[in-house]
Amino acid sequence: MISTLEFSPNPKASILIVYTGGTLGMDYDENGSLVPCDFGRVVARIPVLKELNINLSVISFDPPIDSSNVKLEHWVQIGQTIKDNYTAFDGFIVLHGTDTMAYSASALSFMLQGLNKPVIFTGAQLPIASPRSDGRENFVTALEIAADSKDGVPVVSEVCIFFNHLLLRGNRSKKVESRHFDAFESENYPALAEAGIVIDYNYAALKAYDHNSKLKFYPELKDDIVILKLFPGINEHVVRYLLNAPSIKGIVMESYGSGNVPHQPWFLNLLESAVNKGVVVLNVSQCNGGNVIQGKYEASSALNRIGVISGGDLTTEAATTKMMHLFGRNTELDELREKLTSAISGEMN
Repeated sequence: MISTLEFSPNPKASILIVYTGGTLGMDYDENGSLVPCDFGRVVARIPVLKELNINLSVISFDPPIDSSNVKLEHWVQIGQTIKDNYTAFDGFIVLHGTDTMAYSASALSFMLQGLNKPVIFTGAQLPIASPRSDGRENFVTALEIAADSKDGVPVVSEVCIFFNHLLLRGNRSKKVESRHFDAFESENYPALAEAGIVIDYNYAALKAYDHNSKLKFYPELKDDIVILKLFPGINEHVVRYLLNAPSIKGIVMESYGSGNVPHQPWFLNLLESAVNKGVVVLNVSQCNGGNVIQGKYEASSALNRIGVISGGDLTTEAATTKMMHLFGRNTELDELREKLTSAISGEMN
């Protein structure tokens, strides 16, 4: 059920908040312990909301969830909420825990094709009940960005993360900090905006508004994938077990540097066997800001011959959710391989 907070009779925008939970939405209970709270208590902690000239409506998860418990059905719930209310609101804010925010933002970027309104994820490193909480600034600025327009169209028309002064493309983001406020970075794509005294938009980096696009929602996702992170001394039996698991359709392989892998025969033979059985192996770099260039070094030259797909500058979060999306749409193998190597939502160069 939607609850509405009408702060202005003539607002500049109407924004729908999808409140999933997370650190931002925590307050103290009667025992002094931090627990997820209802959105009304969040609003009470941010009285400046009444001065933004924005009318807010809220849909809350019941109960609010810790983001480490996020499942595919939660992504579908967020996406369905946005689809069902798309024409009624100018933009959408998703309040979400930071641990899996980059995964959720990446997933929604693929599920919401033809998006022409802002969907901005934000949260906090400190609970809203904390005197030093970063949640207030993150939330208020995310709302301002979601309500911003130029020449009658929204400035932002894509899925983003706003955190610690920076607006980042959602499927280019990674969580990199748990002890500081600058929790997210986007090493392979510039920030979309930086908030200081004014909000300075990087118009060249923003997705262009398309007057002709229509929202299409793709809720189908499949989770028959695994992440294989390489490390020195990786065990042959473990790799064999993962690659031969009967339910696995796709593997996101986190390789070294620019796509390098061990070139021991057993490792390459296992990869080749999996590919020959129809398992999709997508090679991404485990480096923040990494870019896979298969064949640049001898250690990755065999991957092209085997049929491993180069993920370019995809983040692990984007690679994982993109594969879930494409498998969910039952994409044919040749088409899937093609789509994994080209951008469908601005997720890669």
